[in-house]
Amino acid sequence: MESTDFKDVRAKLGKTQKELAQLLGVSIKAVHSYEQGWRKIPHHVERQLLFILSRVMMGKGKNTGKCWDILKCPENKQEKCPAYEFNAGDMCWFINGTKCSGEAHNSWADKMEECKICKVFKNFFETEKRNP
Repeated sequence: MESTDFKDVRAKLGKTQKELAQLLGVSIKAVHSYEQGWRKIPHHVERQLLFILSRVMMGKGKNTGKCWDILKCPENKQEKCPAYEFNAGDMCWFINGTKCSGEAHNSWADKMEECKICKVFKNFFETEKRNP
């Protein structure tokens, strides 16, 4: 996640740096550093921030449907996917171990690299960027 994305999400949530720091369990200085690009945003912070944003968006009625339907995953692929197992097709990007490319990712960074170009993720988060 880039610093500008972090700052945009905070604005969409309508939170001050102090309020967001409390939500994320980090210091105000850390939030300021993320937004200025002085510190890399840790994966656990990015994940939590996207989760919070997704819940706000769901509250506004934003729903993209289930990823396996959107991506037309065959049944045998669905059965091996944790997003399907836990009925989290609207949050497949949040669930580690998903196998969209055929196998589980080695890290959150690898997973997010793939998710950020996926139409399910883009449908959900990019639309929010254009229509706050």
